[in-house]
Amino acid sequence: MSSPLPPRPYPPGIMISTIDLIGEDLLHNIFTRLPAISFASAACVNRTWNLVCDRVLCRPKLSSATSINSSLQVAVEDVVNKVLSEPIRPHFVIASVGPSFDLRQAHQLITAKLGSKVPVITNAPSGIIGRDASTNEFKEIQWEVTLEDDPGVSVALSESANRSIMLTVGFLPGIRVEAIPLLQPTEESQVFMIDKFVTDIREFSTSISGYKSPAAIIMFGDFEVGMKSVMEKLDYAMSPDTVIVGDSGCHILHNNAKSRCTTSSEEYASLAVALVFAVDRNKPAVAGETHFHAILSNGLSPIGPKYKAASVREKNNDSVTWLTARREGSRENIDGETVLNQVYDDLGERIQYPTFYIGVTKRRKCSVGLDKVKWMTSLSFHEVIGDNEEYLFVGDVGIKTGDNFRFYHSDSSTALSSVSNVSDQLRSFKQASTSAGDKREVFGGLIFTCCGRGESFFGQPNVDSSPFLENFPGATLAGQFCGGEIARGDLTPYVRESGEQKSVRCCLHVYSAVYLVMSHAPSKAI
Repeated sequence: MSSPLPPRPYPPGIMISTIDLIGEDLLHNIFTRLPAISFASAACVNRTWNLVCDRVLCRPKLSSATSINSSLQVAVEDVVNKVLSEPIRPHFVIASVGPSFDLRQAHQLITAKLGSKVPVITNAPSGIIGRDASTNEFKEIQWEVTLEDDPGVSVALSESANRSIMLTVGFLPGIRVEAIPLLQPTEESQVFMIDKFVTDIREFSTSISGYKSPAAIIMFGDFEVGMKSVMEKLDYAMSPDTVIVGDSGCHILHNNAKSRCTTSSEEYASLAVALVFAVDRNKPAVAGETHFHAILSNGLSPIGPKYKAASVREKNNDSVTWLTARREGSRENIDGETVLNQVYDDLGERIQYPTFYIGVTKRRKCSVGLDKVKWMTSLSFHEVIGDNEEYLFVGDVGIKTGDNFRFYHSDSSTALSSVSNVSDQLRSFKQASTSAGDKREVFGGLIFTCCGRGESFFGQPNVDSSPFLENFPGATLAGQFCGGEIARGDLTPYVRESGEQKSVRCCLHVYSAVYLVMSHAPSKAI
């Protein structure tokens, strides 16, 4: 019998000989089972292993997890370990943190775990949506107010929900992702800073794709910032094909390409941040095509006739507008108390505690920098906050004398019907994606739903999540409850009466749920 061969003289720690002993198919099978960190190490061994790793991650991937552990450090460990339990190369990170956790500390912990070279946005929304890292149970979790969060409220309420965190990590081959901030103005005007923000997005998209408009934008705006003017500029400047969704009412921290450091409202004063997705013009053919789709579930119902703003007074310090109205077809000015009484009479006792808004149709001039000025018509919602014998009081400013408006009220029946329509749309999308001519696969989705919805609104849990979960049970879904939902474009008919326009442009919504569906079509070369 011949003696065994001596070991081959490879340098210590280099496992090149393994490729001579096992085939690439077996390596592929092994690599698919590795956690993300071990997978990244394997990709660095040699060129062959790197190519096999590229084959494993040739399609986009979304990974997400939530934790309700009362320790922030442990909760971060839970969600990071879960999202990195399978092969993934983070291209962007979204973390949502409960109010009983320190936002800055959470951002620092997550950035330390995932690296400063990855765009990381950490925000404090009104609740989180996703699967528990330990139990795999899907939950929609809304925060509960405690003494810690509001000194005027009893501490008897449970705060367990407030110690929650959600982490979402995305890998999108062929797509470049960057976090671009809207900076706090100093001596410059607010308009100038918004124009610069839009220009920064355009320049990033152009540098990556050759086009001014990116494929998609996920917006996060701070509670203290009115997002109407920001979204008006983005709607003007971006191609109709650019999908824009997000939350206009959450506290935010982030890093970006210019800073690549932990930022906060004190250190890096950002009013908002855009997570921008641009298609790489130099992407490899095997990357295929990643697509973004936005769908809206409406939770408002129109009530009563149309009105016209007869007189308008703005209280800018309080972001409140005082107005009188004139009923359509009449020349008589109506005070706020009379108008609101008419609305209550029209509603009757159908809803016990409705929330009222006026939907104002605004026609305004808009431009960015030296671009051509264009007229833009949009629908803007303002919450009704009171009345007296002279004025109707509504939240925010920006209404002009002569603007047409109509009352809307929050309505769970309308929302349930709209959720059912969303499910039908997703089902049709799924059926089209499995047809012979269309090989698109939905690999993930994000949901931004109003903090006024949820179990208390519908009377049952997980209603807003159900359309996606039922149609795409194998895909990742994550999301958050919002202080104002962003969804750009002609997404839903707010006006339903016969003879009127079927839909209107609206970027900022209330009592809605916005679904960002991500799909992938593989390259024909594969």
